[in-house]
Amino acid sequence: MADTGTALGAPAERREGRDKVTGSARYAAEQTDPGRAHAWPVVAGIARGTVRTVDAEAALALPGVLSVLTHENAPRLAPADDPTLSVLQDPRVPHRGWFVALVVGETLEAARAGAAAVRVAYDVEEHDVTLTDDHPEAYAPEEANGGFPARREQGDPEGAFASAEVRVDSHYRVPPLHNHPMEPHAATARWDGDRLVVHDSSQGATTVRATLASLFELSEDDVTVISEHVGGGFGSKGTPRPHVVLAVMAARETGRPVTVALPRRFLPAVVGHRAPTLHRLRLGATADGTLTSTLHEVTTHTSRIKEFVEQAAVPSRIMYAAPHRLSSHRVVPLDVPSPSWMRAPGEAPGMYVLESAMDELAVAAGLDPVELRILNEPDTEPDSGKPFSSRHLVDCLREGARRFDWAARDPRPGIRAEGPLLVGTGVASATYPVMASPAQAEAHATPDGGFVVRINATDIGTGARTVLAQVAADALGVPLDRVRTDIGNSDLPSAPLAGGSSGTASWGWAVHEACTRLASTLAEHSGPLPSEGLRAHADTAGTADADNPYARHAFGAHFAEVTVDTVTGEVRVRRLLGVYAAGHILNARTARSQFIGAMTMGLGMALTESSTMDAASGDFVERDLAAYHVPAHADVPDIEAHWIDEDDPHLNPMGSKGIGEIGIVGTAAAIGNAVHHATGVRHRELPLTPDRVLAGL
Repeated sequence: MADTGTALGAPAERREGRDKVTGSARYAAEQTDPGRAHAWPVVAGIARGTVRTVDAEAALALPGVLSVLTHENAPRLAPADDPTLSVLQDPRVPHRGWFVALVVGETLEAARAGAAAVRVAYDVEEHDVTLTDDHPEAYAPEEANGGFPARREQGDPEGAFASAEVRVDSHYRVPPLHNHPMEPHAATARWDGDRLVVHDSSQGATTVRATLASLFELSEDDVTVISEHVGGGFGSKGTPRPHVVLAVMAARETGRPVTVALPRRFLPAVVGHRAPTLHRLRLGATADGTLTSTLHEVTTHTSRIKEFVEQAAVPSRIMYAAPHRLSSHRVVPLDVPSPSWMRAPGEAPGMYVLESAMDELAVAAGLDPVELRILNEPDTEPDSGKPFSSRHLVDCLREGARRFDWAARDPRPGIRAEGPLLVGTGVASATYPVMASPAQAEAHATPDGGFVVRINATDIGTGARTVLAQVAADALGVPLDRVRTDIGNSDLPSAPLAGGSSGTASWGWAVHEACTRLASTLAEHSGPLPSEGLRAHADTAGTADADNPYARHAFGAHFAEVTVDTVTGEVRVRRLLGVYAAGHILNARTARSQFIGAMTMGLGMALTESSTMDAASGDFVERDLAAYHVPAHADVPDIEAHWIDEDDPHLNPMGSKGIGEIGIVGTAAAIGNAVHHATGVRHRELPLTPDRVLAGL
C-alpha cells in the first residue's frame, strides 16, 4: 500500500486490509496444524441443578469421534480466579448453557454429531432469573466494575430534590445486550511436549497466557498465545473465555491439535453480556435550569458464581455541576450467565438514562436541550474535585449544533409531519474515561534501513498495527513504509489487552518511548549499523499507571434526526452526527471508522437490539443474528463523525484519548430524544421497537 506519510493523524490505510479482504489473514479457527481435530461442547439444558449422569456410549460409537470429556474424566485444573473458566471440574450447573461435556472428533461434523448423541441426566433445582427493583436478594455491593465505589453521596441530594423548583423523577430500563462480534469465539491449541501453543480469538494474549499457565500449572515461558487477527470483540474477548480452556484440555487428552469454535447460539450464555439495568433518575433544578441535585440509582443482575456489577450510575458523577449528588448500585444474584464487559460498560446504559432525563428536564424547564447542558458545565470534575485535563464538551455541542442546523429546530414536539411520518431531532452528550496501563515495547533498527517495532498489542479490527507504525515513524522521524509492526503474540514484549479504549494509549506510550530511545542511540552512532542492528526497549510501568492530578475524559455530542411512522410505529434514523473531543486523532481513517462503528452500535441499542431472559427456561431467547437484530446496511443512515483537535499535555506522549467506545455512549439517548421530539411521547425502555412506539401513539 502507498505510503501516506509519517504524520500522526494521517489517514494511512490498514496494513492488514488486503490480507483480510483476500482471505489470507488466518484467524484462530483457521489454523492448519497436521492432525488437527475439532471439538464441540455439550451445553446444560437446565437453569440450575447437578449433572447426575453423562451417557457418552452412543457418541463414542459414531465414526470419527475420538473422545468425550466430562467432569468425571477431564484434566484437572488449578483453582481459577474467574469461576467461569472452571469448566468440566464438577457436576454443578449454575445456569442454562453451562458446558457439561466436550466431544472431540476427527472433523467438525463428527464432533457435532457426537455432541448431539451425548445424553445428560440432571437433578433439577428451582431457578430464578427475573430481575426486579424489589427483589429480596438484592444487596449493595462494595464496588462496581472498574473498581468504582458502588455508592457515592455528596451534600443533601434528597432534600435538594424535594425543594427544587423543577423536578424530573423517571424510571428507565435497558435490557440485556449481547456483543456478537463477527468472528465467534474460537481457539486452536497444541502441545509440543510440555510446551503449549494456542491461537485464540482474544483481545489480550498476555492475559490468556497468564491464565492458562495458572490453570494448567505451567510456567508462562512454556505457553505461547497468538492472537494475530481477531474479528471483533466489543469486550466479550477481553478476558479468557471457556472455549480456550476446553481447547487446551482436548489437546492434552488426545495428543493432537484441537480447535474449539463456538457456534453463535452458544455465545450469550458463555462469553458475557451487558446486564440489564433498572434505573431511577431524579433531577432537581432551579427555574432557569441550573441543576441542584442528581440522584441516579441502578439495580442490575449478576450470576451466582461471579459478581459483576455494571457501573451504570458512575457517569452521572462526572457530567454536570449539581452540588447535591447521589449515585448508587444494587445487584441481584440470579441463575443467569455471568455478565461482563460490553462496549462502554457503565457509560452506554448510564448515559442513555442521564441524557434522556436531561432532555426531560429541558422540556420541563422550557429550555433548549443544548443550552441546558452548557448551563450546567462543571468547572472541575464533580466527583473528585480534580481539574479536567481538557474538557471541550461545550465546543462539541456548539460545533454539532452548527453542523446539524440545530438553530432551525422548532422545539415544540409532535408538529413536524411529512404525510404519515412525524419528524424529530434530538441531542445527547457523551463521555468516556481516559485510561492507560503499563506496557513494554522493543524498537529495532536493521542494517537495511528498516525498523521493526515489537509489542504484544492486539488488533481487533481497530487498525492498531497501522497506528502503532505511525507512532513509531513519527518518533523515529522516518517514512511510514520503513516501519514494520509485530503484534499479537505473547512471546513479544508484554502489553495489556485491547479494552477500555486504552489500547493505543497504553501501547503507543511504550512504542513512542522505545523509538525515542532508539532515535537517540542512532543519533550517537556513526558508520554502518552492526549486522544485528541496534535495539531499544521501553517499559512504562510506574509512568503510564502513575497517579495523575487531573481528571481525564473524552467528550462528545450526538445529534439525531428520526422519522416515526404513525401507521406502523417504525422509527427510522435519517441523520446521525457525532462531534468528539478526544485529544489528538492519530489516524483520521481508522478513527472515523471507530466513531461510525460505535454510533451504529448505539443505533442498534436504541432501535433493534434486545435480549429476553425467559423465566420458565432460564435461557436468553434471542441467541443468534436472526432473532437478535444488529443494524444492517439498510438501517444505517447518513452518518457523520467529526472531531475537535485537543492539545492536552496530561495524557501520554501522543496526546491521544481512547476513541473506541465514546461513539456508542450518547447515540441511543439522542435517538430516543428525537423520537420524543417527533411524537411528544417519552419512551423509557429500550429498544424503541414498532410495537412500543405504536402503543404510545
